[in-house]
Amino acid sequence: MSVTTLTSREFNQDTSRAKKAARAGPVIITDRGRPAHVLLSIEEYRRLTGKGRSVLEALAQTDEASDFEFDPPKMGGSWLKPVDFE
Repeated sequence: MSVTTLTSREFNQDTSRAKKAARAGPVIITDRGRPAHVLLSIEEYRRLTGKGRSVLEALAQTDEASDFEFDPPKMGGSWLKPVDFE
């Protein structure tokens, strides 16, 4: 993993370069010589935060790797009453 450092000016002038660099590793963006921001690919961000797919992405199931078991619990309990339609 390579780390790229860009000034704010470089980032503003060539964002496509920053996005390409983010595929290989984090891009540190400096402001007045000090690190101010980090640009990451979405995959790296999700890996670091431990966040997987959103519910919408999971329900879309666009690839075979997204297949998962769903077995919701049966509803029951003393709070359920039969319905009287009369």
